[in-house]
Order: sequence, then C-alpha cells, then structure tokens
Amino acid sequence: MSGITASVLNHGAIADGVSDDAPAIQRAIDFVYEAGGGRVVIPGGSRVLAGSFQLKSHIDFHVAEGAVLLSATAKEAFPKKVFSFGEEADKRLWIGAKNATDITMSGSGTIDGQCRAFALGETEHIFTPTYPWRPALTCFENIQRITVRDLTFRDAANWTLHFCGCEDVHVHDVKIFNNLKFPNADGIDPDHCRRVRIHGCHIVSADDCIVLKNTAPFKEYGPCEDVEITGCRLESASAAFKIGSESHCDFRRIRMSDCTIERSNRGLAIQLRDQGNVHDVEFRDISISTQRFPPVWWGCGEGIYVTALPRNAQTEVGRITDVRFYNIKCEGENGVVLYGDPADRIEDLLFDKVNVGIVKRTEWPSGMFDLRPFQGNYAPKLAIPVGEKTPWGFLTSRPPAVFSIDGIKTIKARDLTYKLPVHDADGWRVLYPGIHPIDLRPAEIK
Repeated sequence: MSGITASVLNHGAIADGVSDDAPAIQRAIDFVYEAGGGRVVIPGGSRVLAGSFQLKSHIDFHVAEGAVLLSATAKEAFPKKVFSFGEEADKRLWIGAKNATDITMSGSGTIDGQCRAFALGETEHIFTPTYPWRPALTCFENIQRITVRDLTFRDAANWTLHFCGCEDVHVHDVKIFNNLKFPNADGIDPDHCRRVRIHGCHIVSADDCIVLKNTAPFKEYGPCEDVEITGCRLESASAAFKIGSESHCDFRRIRMSDCTIERSNRGLAIQLRDQGNVHDVEFRDISISTQRFPPVWWGCGEGIYVTALPRNAQTEVGRITDVRFYNIKCEGENGVVLYGDPADRIEDLLFDKVNVGIVKRTEWPSGMFDLRPFQGNYAPKLAIPVGEKTPWGFLTSRPPAVFSIDGIKTIKARDLTYKLPVHDADGWRVLYPGIHPIDLRPAEIK
C-alpha cells in the first residue's frame, strides 16, 4: 500500500506498556487517512498498550518485528459493542473498522489480547467465570478488500479475527496462539462474508479455529459464500473447522484443502441450527487427529461431524446438501457422526477415499454423542442423557460406532475404510444406522 508512513510514537504514544496509547494510535490513523492513505506503524522493539481504536480506508496498520501491541484491560477502555442484541450483546470491541475499503493489518510483530485479565476464576479445564463484556480482539464490518498477513495474535479474550459483511477477505501466513482453556477465543470468524481466502495460517484456539457464521444481528449482509481455506494447521479444544452453529443465512461454495488438524476435539464440523442452508461444500486432502476434551467444550473427538436440528421450538432448521469429502484421513477417539432431525434435512453427502481410525488417547469415556446446541429432546436412538443439562442441551451416551448415521436422506461412499481400536475393538460397532437407515453396500466399507 503506497502513501505516507506514520509512527504512533510521533503522534504521542508513550509505549511503556502501561499507559493507554489508543488516542495516539487514533491520531496517527486519522493523520494518514486525511493524507490519502498509507502505513501506521508500531515500531520494532516498542511495547504499546491500548484500548479501542478504529482503522479507516486505505490504511496499512503495521506491527513491526519485535513490537508488541497489548490490549487494555479496563472496561472503560472499550466503549464500542460488537453486537446490538443476542447472547453476546455485552461483548466489547478492541480493534475495528466499519464501512471502509482497502484495509491491511501487517507485520511480523505480536498483538496480545491479555485474556487472563478478563477471567474471574480458573478451574482445571477452563477459565470461568469471565467478564461478559470481555472484548473481541477485532471486528471489521462492511469492509471491501481487507488483508491480514504475517502477524502473530495471542491470548485473545474473545473472537480474534471477526469479519462481518466483508467482501474480498484475505488472511495469510498468520499465527493465532490462544489459550486452550479460555472460552469463546475463536481464531477466524468470517460472518456473512463473500470471497474469503485463508492460507498458510497456524491457529491454536480453545474455541473453533476457523468458523463460518451467519449471525442474527448482522443478517442484513446476506449469505456467507465463496470461501477458500488452504494450507492451514489447526488445533482446537472445540472444532478445528466449523460451519455454524449461527446459521441465519445460507452458506455456499466453501472449499477447504491441504490442511492439517491436530489434537482437536472435533475435526471438520457442519453444525446447522437455524433456518439457513448449507450447499456445495468440498473438503479435500486433509489429515485429522482428534482427542476428547472435557465436557465443558462441545465435541467428543469426532473426525467428521455433520448435524442439522432446530436450535429451539421456534426454529425451522434449514438443509445441508451437496457436501463432499475427498482423501480425508481421520485418527482419533471418535469417528464420523452424521445426524439430521427431522430426517430429511441432510442429503447428497459423498465420501471418497476417507479413512477413519479409532485410537484411545485420553481418560474420557468413548461412546459420547454431543448434539449441542439444542433445546428439547433431540437424542438419537439408544442414547442415554449423561451429566448435567446445560442451557445448550446435554451429552448422551450410546454404543460407540465408527460411522454413526442417523436421519440422512442420501449418502454415497467410495473407498471408505476404517480401523478399530487395538485394545477395545469389541466395544465398537462399525456402522450404526439409526432413525433413518442408510444402504451402504458392503463392498464400500472395507
């Protein structure tokens, strides 16, 4: 990006890691914007603490190598909210922009959300309780052409990179290292976005690493479509990649390829709970390693998880159609879970050269079946509720199966292989057809 360059130090930043330098950062941004655009720099070696500030059109916000930008921790430092209503209406915003064009965040430096400062307690498996207003690291709304590259983000107190109603989003060679015990610290959330490219990113996150959303407060921006994810390395206490569960508009033309998923509670997940539809999704050349995490996190070690059921009694859930899995290798504590209720919500699934191996890695029990979030009694056949009922539903237990298929209208399988656990093979079924049995020919399961 051409134009002038302005250091935040030249606009009054103290850079002592204690004083709130947000006003100085905003002055530097405004100066460059009024000059027609250019680069705003956090210089190498500096340690800058800041509350909320807003980027503007034609700005490259550059955190140089060796520089650290720290989130402020006081509530008054975050006057803006992300959502106008909903369960997360108290969520505040740290770095944002709205109704702008050509924004870049770049550099080899670090942006640190200081998540521990927003936790009121800590248990063995999760930081809880936390402040309900804890800030999202970013939210970019209605931006045309936005790029985030090369930066390292760490310890976000809420969603890390949230793009809402944006077009032509490019995120590449970014590292996100969030605390695996901190809730809601998603990695990348394209929300009602179009033409999204995510490449070469390494993401570790307690909640979902990359999650496509269509949230209710931003429904005006329409579907999430034309998304391409390539060459990423993902690790999550929830889902490494997910579509949903917020699905108030359609998801279309989604592609994910050449990615590695490690030590995650779920690998690939489509979690439809609202009226939107999911159509034309392709996963190709992906290696998945899963393990169980404590029940406070959604998931039970599923390598592939596709579910559609109403969020509540007022919801008529949408449909999932034309989802394809090519050359996928899964190894972990659970297999493939496909569940639709009503039984016609999911159709035209294709599994081609998919290998599923069951390997026990943790002390958490096998046979868990997690459909959260939902309200009501959406439990599959032979499932028994276990544990405490939560606001999002409950876990169930039933005989474990490598392929658990309930209520799916049509499915095709070619070269579908499996490997049972070495020490507990007798406890596992290969195929469990439930409320809507599927005719998989024996030759197709080896």
